[in-house]
Amino acid sequence: MNSSATLLLFGATGDLSKRMLLPSLYALHEDELIDADVKIVGTARSELDDREFRDMAESALEQYLPDDRQTKDQISGFLKRLSYQQLDASSTKGFGDLASKIGDISGGLAIFLSTAPTLFEATIAGLKSAGLTGENVRIGLEKPLGNDLQSSNAINDAVAEAFPEGRIFRIDHYLGKETVQNLMALRFANMMFEPLWNSNGIDHIEITVAETVGLEGRHSFYEKTGALRDMVQNHILQLVGLIAMEPPANLDATSVRDEKVKVLRSLRPVIAEHVVRGQYGNGAVKGEAVSSYQDNLGDSSETETFVALKVFVDNWRWQGVPFYIRTGKRLAERRSEIVVQFKSVPHNIFARGGTRLNANRLVIRLQPEEYVRLQVMAKEPGLDRDGIVLREVPLDLSLTQAFSKTRKRIAYERLLIDLIEGDPTLFVRRDEVEAQWHWIDAIRKVWEANDVAVKSYGSGSWGPSAAIALTERDGVSWND
Repeated sequence: MNSSATLLLFGATGDLSKRMLLPSLYALHEDELIDADVKIVGTARSELDDREFRDMAESALEQYLPDDRQTKDQISGFLKRLSYQQLDASSTKGFGDLASKIGDISGGLAIFLSTAPTLFEATIAGLKSAGLTGENVRIGLEKPLGNDLQSSNAINDAVAEAFPEGRIFRIDHYLGKETVQNLMALRFANMMFEPLWNSNGIDHIEITVAETVGLEGRHSFYEKTGALRDMVQNHILQLVGLIAMEPPANLDATSVRDEKVKVLRSLRPVIAEHVVRGQYGNGAVKGEAVSSYQDNLGDSSETETFVALKVFVDNWRWQGVPFYIRTGKRLAERRSEIVVQFKSVPHNIFARGGTRLNANRLVIRLQPEEYVRLQVMAKEPGLDRDGIVLREVPLDLSLTQAFSKTRKRIAYERLLIDLIEGDPTLFVRRDEVEAQWHWIDAIRKVWEANDVAVKSYGSGSWGPSAAIALTERDGVSWND
């Protein structure tokens, strides 16, 4: 698929654009990773002209770019790429003017659609009416893509009327993170891991995606969504797919996504005893008092801000290996990580020294730091008159330090350039989305059928005590 000469940004005046998209595009411009003639056209409801949009973009870059990126000449050059067309996406009337603003699209058009899900169908109809859905046009869709399988299918059906699957790029920004991509390198480029990466070598796996923030102005969205659909349905299930997938035949988009789909379709339906729902109450985060979810919302609510799950992948490789998953808001610290707990050695030959052997543990930290840490047993220095004494020590690979001379990229830089160039490997295919929603909808039915209540937890904690019990019933502790 050829590279696009024009990028169209919907929601160009919104928070995502200011914080992530415009800084990412600027970084690609500064490093000459996109062609000099690539145009960027922004559109939104705001009534701005080209100059006002460029002024807004310049302010966003000043606020969100790191200091070492603040190069006046480069910013000036980047702003020249930008133009703007005001648009009410709920009506097809303005799309003709948008098409005129964009001009010739024979060089290819990439569309980044970041609007409310209720506007997706109208937007696609508008693009189609204005001739902006041709064979050299591809579209990137920012989540949320529906609230359940039915609504997701409605959106995907609407998009499919104008774009074939090969030109639809569903965005999950976690897949653009460097450490997430390192999962495949870790597994498939290192002989020491892959032979043990199964039920013979692994006891259990933990996935934690913890936030310290609360609603952050997303009241209406979050109240209708909750932690299960906001985080587990997309980010966490994509991590499960990458962790549990079989080795793909090649590193092309089809092979990688085929293997992820197999994992998602192998997820065992969750029973009520294997799920914990929570909602944050009053407490303290980073030494500051914070209010409860319901106080933030200004109303009573049964929406979960925390969820913990015990999950199984029912296939040959992972049979009997539990995946413990948790995510939530107002937790003790901001952290995203994967913990792979290997099984213990079959016999302790060092028992004479009173040493208890800890099983090896691999910790893959995704944020805020990025590192891979392997916990191993090593001998303590000494003459060993009373037997050899061992101690657990870490073998650390800090990605930040190991690649300190390499410029760090945020996820949207990679995703935007892949969208412009037409590489779908790090985007989500429709059958992946459907498998994810099928499993998530089944969990919500279990909640309803078993009246699974929301348990309160103090802000600044690690969630409800029931989440601790979920693992400790199996003799497992979360990696806190």
